[in-house]
Amino acid sequence: MVGKPYEWKIGAELEEHSRRKHKIVRQYFSRYLAVRCQRPQQARFRIAIVDGFAGAGAYNCGAPGSPLIFLQELEIATEAFNIKRAAEGMSPIDIECLLIFNDFNPDAIEILKDRVEPIIAASKDRLRRLHLKVQYFNDKFEAAYPDIKSLIERGNYRSVIFNLDQCGTSHVEYETIIDICKSFTSAEIFYTFMITSLLAFLQRTDRAQLSRQLRPFGLTEDDLVNLDGVMNNKEWLGAAERIVFNSFNRCAAYVSPFSINNPDGWRYWFIHFANNYRARQEYNNVLHENATMQAHFGRSGLNMLSYDPSHDGALYLFDPPGREDAKQQLHKDIPRLVTSFGDAIPVSEFYSSIYNSTPAHTDDVHAVIIENPDLEIFTEQGGERKRPNTIKPGDILRVKRQRSFPIFY
Repeated sequence: MVGKPYEWKIGAELEEHSRRKHKIVRQYFSRYLAVRCQRPQQARFRIAIVDGFAGAGAYNCGAPGSPLIFLQELEIATEAFNIKRAAEGMSPIDIECLLIFNDFNPDAIEILKDRVEPIIAASKDRLRRLHLKVQYFNDKFEAAYPDIKSLIERGNYRSVIFNLDQCGTSHVEYETIIDICKSFTSAEIFYTFMITSLLAFLQRTDRAQLSRQLRPFGLTEDDLVNLDGVMNNKEWLGAAERIVFNSFNRCAAYVSPFSINNPDGWRYWFIHFANNYRARQEYNNVLHENATMQAHFGRSGLNMLSYDPSHDGALYLFDPPGREDAKQQLHKDIPRLVTSFGDAIPVSEFYSSIYNSTPAHTDDVHAVIIENPDLEIFTEQGGERKRPNTIKPGDILRVKRQRSFPIFY
């Protein structure tokens, strides 16, 4: 399926699924900068941002596109961080950012330049702690990627964010996603596509596997012929999510396979790839702050895709009812996981083992650890933690020797 290209000269319409994506990207990027620039001793942070399908930077309603969102958040963060540091007697922090904007449409790039360059010029005068460098590409993303990668490597940027918000059919190869995650120490990717393009690919390349993945949900390939008829079906969401996760799980250590929760059905997929559990942890938290914008069908505990579709799947919209259900499952799942390691596990290792298979909010995970009668948690010095908000990655999570019920399988 080929998506309708944006007519940037006459002004592009901001569709609902794009509005939802932009809000998540904005909040996540704001949080990303806050986490990466929080150390008092830190005087400089360097990052490269690649917008592979950048567009013209704004829509005909006036709403900013992703290039301007990144610029706005960089300015807000630089100013806020340094005001806070000055008030607390800390040294200032400089943020250096290489922004790479690519679009195949030459009109889009020319309009984008006209919008970006005044912002860059004004920023130099107003924010001397923010150092911006912009490079523009006008090519198909796959054709531009080798030069983009080389540019980032020559600049020795380790922290890299790719925003790959493509239109319609897939324009980004699996191998490119894998290469991005392997090539950069701290790489993250936002990746958008329509489920129809993935299904078309699987029907051409692995029909048998596709049929096996649909079967537990009572769906067949015939149902995909009239996909609009099943797009709003929860079981369809469950089947599609497993297909998406199985297709992309080899690309990165942490893959968030959640669909955009759109009124016209689960057809647009917005995936976050990361190499570090901390990124997925923060991404989950941002989704909970934007309840109902993305959707998951399955378990809400630690093993989100390990369920029987015939009787125990549920729709999870990252909202308060979903969080309560997640906590109930976490009360059983966390002790069972710890016992699979023995009787104790460092919290950092616990995080690493759970965050590719749970939609849960960090606060709910921590609350269950403290509330659960079969768990206890200690600091590195041996003191017992009593409050959820004090839990640290260096702590030790342990199953109590006297338990309230058996937790072995």
